[in-house]
Amino acid sequence: MEKKRYTWLHLLGWLLYFAYQVIGIFFFPDSKSEKNDPGYVTILNTSYDLSLAATFYFCYALIYPNLIQRRRMVLAVLGCIASPFVFVVCRYLLEETFYPAVFGFRNYGDGTTIRWYIIDNIYRGVPVIALSAVIWGVQQAYRKERENKQLREEKMKAELSFLKSQINPHFLFNTLNYIYSLAYPVSQQLADAVIRLSQLMRYMLTDSADEKVSLEKELDYIRHYTEVCGMLFENHFFVDMRVIGQPEGKMIAPLLLVPFFENAFKHGVVNDPSKPVQIVLTIGNNELKLQVANAINKQQKDHSSGIGLPNVRRRLELIYPGKHELHVTDDGAYYKTELSIQL
Repeated sequence: MEKKRYTWLHLLGWLLYFAYQVIGIFFFPDSKSEKNDPGYVTILNTSYDLSLAATFYFCYALIYPNLIQRRRMVLAVLGCIASPFVFVVCRYLLEETFYPAVFGFRNYGDGTTIRWYIIDNIYRGVPVIALSAVIWGVQQAYRKERENKQLREEKMKAELSFLKSQINPHFLFNTLNYIYSLAYPVSQQLADAVIRLSQLMRYMLTDSADEKVSLEKELDYIRHYTEVCGMLFENHFFVDMRVIGQPEGKMIAPLLLVPFFENAFKHGVVNDPSKPVQIVLTIGNNELKLQVANAINKQQKDHSSGIGLPNVRRRLELIYPGKHELHVTDDGAYYKTELSIQL
């Protein structure tokens, strides 16, 4: 919806700009050419405007979002340097190649050298590059501010919802400790399950209240969650999980990764040793990659609603705009998820 709105605004802007020129040529001519042959001037203005538009969108749609926004600054500088030549080439193809073949005239005289043609058109093409940078920057700032506002509103709603449903953490942990003291003499397995549950609840109720948590804590939570799920399936829980790299010193939004584990355990085959859930988490200098693959369980095991993929996508868009990639594939037999985040 937003992209469509911007498209219509851009189209309207170019139409108004072109209409302003045409009105000036036909109704308020200020040169001899405009007075004697307004149609000829309009045709040349059209090729000029089309060349401007091509240069504008070369920067606006390619250079700025794909290079500057992704911090590929060397390529961005090279792209900006090359941008004026888009104007040069487009104008040359229209006015010096297409127009002579169709209309029988060209814009520049026969004595114009290539050197002068390039210099003259680079001078004329540079302003639209600056204009596209300003418009793109303003649009990005507006989008960022709106996303921040939406994030603040959603955070406030989440906090209010949390406060309404919150159980006093001290009461909860004291109760779990009491249950543990009763369970320990009876069953070591039951006592371990209580401890794992206590650790999960502590992270969910206390540590995850911050905007960012250490990646080490998030991984500890995932390990505890996996262990609890393993207890539920007893000895029929087969998950191959590997962590590559060092999480020390890295920060991440809390409870961001666990939905991918939850969905794999909930909808995947976990009780077949020949088809274990495959999880690989790779930690680089400034990037985290998560790969999850599981055979699809044809029988629904759990009808509870967990955190859906659309909600995870939305949270990623709000917290890591332009700094993440999420790809999901489903071939009917296997479900694969690939997530990369710039930390």
